[in-house]
Amino acid sequence: MSNLVAPHGGGPLQPLLLPEYERGEEKKRAAKLKQVPMSSRELSDLLMLGMGAYTPLRGFMGEADWRGACGDMKLATGLFWPIPITLSCSVELADEISEGDDVALCNAEGDIFGVLNVEEKYTIDKAFECHHVFRTDEDAHPGAQKVMSQGAVNLAGPVKVLDEDHYPETYKGLYLRPAETRALFESHGWSTVAAFQTRNPMHRSHEYLAKIAIEVCDGVMIHQTLGALKPGDIPAEVRVKAIDALVKNYFVEGSVIQAGYPIEMRYAGPREALLHALFRQNFGCSHQVVGRDHAGVGSYYGPFDAHHIFDTLEAGALLTLPLKIDITFFCNKCGGMATGKTCPHDDSERLNISGTRLREMFANKETVPPEFSRAEVLAVLSEYYDSLD
Repeated sequence: MSNLVAPHGGGPLQPLLLPEYERGEEKKRAAKLKQVPMSSRELSDLLMLGMGAYTPLRGFMGEADWRGACGDMKLATGLFWPIPITLSCSVELADEISEGDDVALCNAEGDIFGVLNVEEKYTIDKAFECHHVFRTDEDAHPGAQKVMSQGAVNLAGPVKVLDEDHYPETYKGLYLRPAETRALFESHGWSTVAAFQTRNPMHRSHEYLAKIAIEVCDGVMIHQTLGALKPGDIPAEVRVKAIDALVKNYFVEGSVIQAGYPIEMRYAGPREALLHALFRQNFGCSHQVVGRDHAGVGSYYGPFDAHHIFDTLEAGALLTLPLKIDITFFCNKCGGMATGKTCPHDDSERLNISGTRLREMFANKETVPPEFSRAEVLAVLSEYYDSLD
């Protein structure tokens, strides 16, 4: 009997990746089907379905689930779900597909990753989705831009996932599925685990947040996105190396697990914080660190909107709880990392730390102070930026 939180919905994990021995024949059959190209976001969602991270979804959402996820963050069954997981196509392609058909799901290069049994075809109000999920439909918002530019018709139904792309080979030991993280947590004797979300190498604020989580829980999973990022973000393989250096030198051995997963960021701020907590529940995490402007972009969300949205949920909607942490900084007067809840000094004593500022300093050839990032991390990042020159 596991002491970890149950998967979302209370049932078992539901990974949709076919067993390896079944994939060969299914791929042969899929090669003869009508092909539906996926965007990079849709492919990342298919891979999340494949690994069981989106349990209990069995495929891409139909209209009732889409509308419910957008409007009141519930599926038609009443189960909590904060962001729709959908697949779009053009009107012309949709006209060639009938409900009941099987179609092959492909990336931009035509490689087949899955098969969808089309139970439903429907059109959506894209602005309705954007205003509920992102609070805007502006092109300047990367998540909203993706939705507004997607095909006019959504295809819905159960999927069979046939491939995991390059992730298992490229990120050996890092690309961990929910069943694998759960087994790893149990092997460590952990029952409470905090997830720390990142798409950046970890600076001193990130380190501080993770260490607060370790004080509260048995251990922390540093869980980084391996899917497509914004221009200027640091590649995953560099982040992995930098985080490895940080964990090796500044964390107690056995208190941290580093893992990666294939989602593409939507930058939906508060809504995305909820989605992150939902699938971290499937990974076995009892808590999720929610810091300043979690999953935000630009000035679309307030710094603590992702904190407040958890307070609006009905009891039991999520089992994974937020660890809400104030803005962190280095205080010269305190002589270390602090938050607004622990430091009494004014802004003149505070060094605000962010991934954006760290990237700026490297781009401008500025000297990065030790209060900002550990020397071992800076060495990894310096090597990367020197290679760009």
